[in-house]
Amino acid sequence: MTAIDILSSATPPQVVMRQDGATTILPALWLRARSYDPSQRDLVTGQRLMNPHQLPTNLQLTEATWNADRSQLHLAFSDGFAGDFDPQELIAGTVISEECPAPQPWTSDLSPPPIYAWSDLAQDAVLHRALRDFITRGFLLVHGSPTQADSILEVARRFGYVRDTNFGAFFEVYSRPGSNDLAYRPVPLGPHTDNPYRDPVPGIQVLQCLQNETSGGLSTLVDSLAVAAQVRAEDPEGFALLSKVPVRFEYRDGDKAHLVAVTPLIELDGQGQMTGVHYSPRLDDIPLMSEADTQRYHATRKRLGELFEDPRYELRFRLDPGWFMMFDNNRVLHGRTAFDPSEGHRQLQGCYIDRDGPRSTYRVLSRRFGA
Repeated sequence: MTAIDILSSATPPQVVMRQDGATTILPALWLRARSYDPSQRDLVTGQRLMNPHQLPTNLQLTEATWNADRSQLHLAFSDGFAGDFDPQELIAGTVISEECPAPQPWTSDLSPPPIYAWSDLAQDAVLHRALRDFITRGFLLVHGSPTQADSILEVARRFGYVRDTNFGAFFEVYSRPGSNDLAYRPVPLGPHTDNPYRDPVPGIQVLQCLQNETSGGLSTLVDSLAVAAQVRAEDPEGFALLSKVPVRFEYRDGDKAHLVAVTPLIELDGQGQMTGVHYSPRLDDIPLMSEADTQRYHATRKRLGELFEDPRYELRFRLDPGWFMMFDNNRVLHGRTAFDPSEGHRQLQGCYIDRDGPRSTYRVLSRRFGA
């Protein structure tokens, strides 16, 4: 059980949090910045009306008392401000959270995969469940979506805001000789993330099937979190190397685009947790290192690549007309088996949205349907 308490015997008084037998002092500066008093914070936007960066470094509590039913703390500070504080809000504030469910790594035996009907996603309650699945698993499969010339944009806007790139608001994926990307050839595509040469990388890709008359061209998905956990268990030092060594990714399209980004292969968030990878063997260059470091880096990267192509980690399926897959482009690698264009036409449409769109919608819907 977690509770807020006052040490009134202390000089100056102190507010503490008691949790599982441990006591944590809540600093005066931390408490002062968390005020929701209307003079300190706009109650509509939640944005502060004061600048906590300018508070005195030696700020102290001068008074700490409970109201009659212990539902509110009244705190006064040495800068002259005094106000009421909700103890439950203080407890919630001790945890830095995105207010989204934690990712759940998966392998090829994931059952059932997160599959939804497009018509059902018109209901906010179903969309809320789908977004929870997407945030935890990193992808969705949806059937029955519209397949008009630009319907991919309608589909994507149900989840977030479309991000234009040099490929346009959306792009067509079908076999055409001399194209500016191997995705537009009938060759197999190993597991990869899209556009690692961009800053920022497109966070989410929506890839929809309009027509598929071929027996090949099966889609594949691999969860980088599951694969990297295995690499980290086998070789923690090698994993750390992949998260620190900068990699240069480059894409050229004649005089239309020249894109370059430098970032480690493994992506960590501000708390040191892995969020995904930047992985495309067709596009990467590592920096010049010593012979020993180069071999060590290569050995770990090679192991990572072997596991990305290991059937134990791969979902493989056919996309038929009206089906689309939406996946976190940083976390989930995608690929495709080869296909024979002489069998018939295979055409997909794709577009990108940023990672924050679905998460924002999930938080909004959670206030209605529960987290």
